[in-house]
Amino acid sequence: MRREEVDVLVIGSGAGGLSAAVAAAHRGLTVLVAEKEPVFGGTTARSGGWSWIPGSGPAVRAGVKDSREAARTYMAHEAGAHFDAPRAEAFLDAGPKAVAFFEEKTSLRFDLGPTFADYHPKAPGGVDGGRSIVARPFDGRELGPEIARLRPPLTEITFLGLMIGTGKELQHFFNVLRSPVSFLHVARLLARYARDLVFHGRSMRLMNGNALVARLAKSAFDKGVEIRTEAPARRLLTDEKGRVTGALLTARDGPVEVTARKGVVLAAGGFPQDVARRARLMPHAPTGHEHVSPAPPGNTGDGLRLGEAAGASVNESLPHAAAWVPISRPRRKDGTLGTFPHFVDRSKPGVIAVTRSGRRFVNEAESYHDFCQAMVARAHEEGAEEPAAWFIADHRAFRRYGLGFARPAPVPYGRLVREGYLLKGETLADLARQIGADAAALEATVARFNEAAERGEDPDFGKGSTAYNRSLGDPDWKPNPCVAPLVKPPFFAVRLFVGDLGTFAGLRTNEHAEVLDETGAPVPGLFAAGNDAASVMGGAYPGGGITLGPALTFGWIAARRMAGGND
Repeated sequence: MRREEVDVLVIGSGAGGLSAAVAAAHRGLTVLVAEKEPVFGGTTARSGGWSWIPGSGPAVRAGVKDSREAARTYMAHEAGAHFDAPRAEAFLDAGPKAVAFFEEKTSLRFDLGPTFADYHPKAPGGVDGGRSIVARPFDGRELGPEIARLRPPLTEITFLGLMIGTGKELQHFFNVLRSPVSFLHVARLLARYARDLVFHGRSMRLMNGNALVARLAKSAFDKGVEIRTEAPARRLLTDEKGRVTGALLTARDGPVEVTARKGVVLAAGGFPQDVARRARLMPHAPTGHEHVSPAPPGNTGDGLRLGEAAGASVNESLPHAAAWVPISRPRRKDGTLGTFPHFVDRSKPGVIAVTRSGRRFVNEAESYHDFCQAMVARAHEEGAEEPAAWFIADHRAFRRYGLGFARPAPVPYGRLVREGYLLKGETLADLARQIGADAAALEATVARFNEAAERGEDPDFGKGSTAYNRSLGDPDWKPNPCVAPLVKPPFFAVRLFVGDLGTFAGLRTNEHAEVLDETGAPVPGLFAAGNDAASVMGGAYPGGGITLGPALTFGWIAARRMAGGND
């Protein structure tokens, strides 16, 4: 058996793992990153790339008025009985320091989302913007040949493979047929993308989570960190005192025993594709198969199992095991079903959601996490065998904004109708029949919604009533950017399933990112970051980037701890 020695072994190559690797390398430690799949980047590379880090440098430079006390109040309110004060304090203290380190010492640069509000901005300590930051777009050519190993973005949320930024850029795509400025902007993007396909086989304009991973990976390579793909960890190595001293990896040329002098970081992405643990922790998925996740197939809970075998404890007490998101399932060209997470269309004017009862059940523009909670609750209330809902839109809204994987005009949609992904009815009664809903109930629901929507109001659920709601609406639609009547046939629907953006239940850790055993004592030599660690938000979802922000921060904290530093 081959043997190697490093200071730090990182298992997993998403934001948490790469953050720890880069920060450790900058402190003079030798680092190996082991990734089980052929590509690096994990779920982060498929994500929107936002990081929730209050008080960051980008926010301070932009003059955002916020305070650590307000952010702590908000975290405590959102987490409730599961608020972990020492970890929250460590996160709030270290987050801005980690951002400063990455911006000053590495290739990572951030842009502020000044209008990207907390998901519950009216709650104590909540704000209307300034806590979420996103990695600046990155030219993939800077990775050189390593670009071939970067996990591509989730196909379903690109446009023909082109990554699209949120905010103004997305609005340009919505307005491409109505604004010459938008048309020219989109045309330039498509021309550049066509050139990239010819010369590189993929887009070199990396956005969102792809940009975050690429910038971290570039920083890692610059410091001599090896990211070894197709190298799954089989078990952790421990000494006679129970200290974790490394791990056994399976490489392409056989097993490798890696000794890690300073520590091992578990950052393997949680358990979104672990059917057994899903069945145990997700009530809506009694067999584990009812749940749908856009996470990479390799995120099967390896980090949690490795930790448990070494004496670590998994926190399964959080009120939510994962960050829920509604998912629809378009059919891919190879016949398999894809996963489309619904982030933006929920908030658009002229879009509502109903269950088979034909009734609405939620403010569709609230966070995806809240949306799915309401979806599951309504299923229980109605005695449904499984949670199921449909987004409904009229022709005006559908062709202007699209609906899920069905793109707005001028993109054709006939194939999606033929394949059954997109339902189309000339009348609401026709659409109700296809959904399996009572036609009279759906017609009554839409009539009630339309009566108030004419005035831009939603008295039943308050769609458009918060800064977060409005931030994803249509700024050109007045008076409420999230509310418009559904009046123009034909009508369209897309079915929704409960999915996740990452798991919350995970290894118990302390404020130093050290993994804890059942007694609450650290397992010597073992650290966790990202979704392998239990959520610092206590199983709540208070804002955009509450998985990646802590991942980056606690990866940085783990590196600091292993290097013996205090700053």
